[in-house]
Amino acid sequence: MKQCIENPNEIDWVKFWQERLENKIDKDWDKAAAGFYKRTRKDDYQDALFDKLILDENDTVLDVGCGEGSVTIPIAKKVKKVIGLDSSGKMLEYLEKRCRDNNIENVETVLKPIEEIRHEDIGDVDVVVCSRSLNGIIPIDETLSELNKIAKKYVFITVFGPENKKIEKDFEEELGRKTENFPDYNYLFNILFNLGIYANIERFDLNNYREYNSIEEAMDNGKFRLELYSDEEKELLKKYLERILTYDQESQKYYNVKDKADWIMVWWKK
Repeated sequence: MKQCIENPNEIDWVKFWQERLENKIDKDWDKAAAGFYKRTRKDDYQDALFDKLILDENDTVLDVGCGEGSVTIPIAKKVKKVIGLDSSGKMLEYLEKRCRDNNIENVETVLKPIEEIRHEDIGDVDVVVCSRSLNGIIPIDETLSELNKIAKKYVFITVFGPENKKIEKDFEEELGRKTENFPDYNYLFNILFNLGIYANIERFDLNNYREYNSIEEAMDNGKFRLELYSDEEKELLKKYLERILTYDQESQKYYNVKDKADWIMVWWKK
């Protein structure tokens, strides 16, 4: 017998979100930090992000899950102050190095898990930016509530779109392994709605596919969870990439036109 839901707003979207994450395996971000620092971004995500962000030169910004600073540094050049928050001490070390290398003096770093963000610890800022950092957060409703308290003007969040990680999912299927499936953006929208936050949804129009100097670089690009693969599975991944990637003689790069990022922005004005 089917259960009839009289009021869709009573659906427990937080529970659905958490169920999708119950088998999540956390990444060792300290180990991943060096790779993120040296890696050159191959897509047009950052341009699309900055086309959407609403920032003023007098703003203070909280960059949640700032990592090594690929978004933090450009933001710092546009605003009065940035607080870069991350759970990885190594990531923050690389962020601080980027700041020194770029003569950036308006970035403050905070070592803290995203799940532990509290308004009383951070205080008020004008804008909160969560760039690709909330997909794996389990206490999502509590975290969103705190971020909403912290922001005085805007909150901007980017999460996976429906076509993200296409070649990675295809490889996982070849291995016979269930792909790590993060909650969809519609879960986030409905969680926010039930919190009384009425958000806007926009999909980034990204056209650039990723390019790699070698097969080894394509393997070690942060998208594949190499730390979870056996030596045999790593060899299978190498053969898979050799099969699906095309080598361009002119650019001397490897690529696959399906290897594109897909990101959704969820944002609201306070």
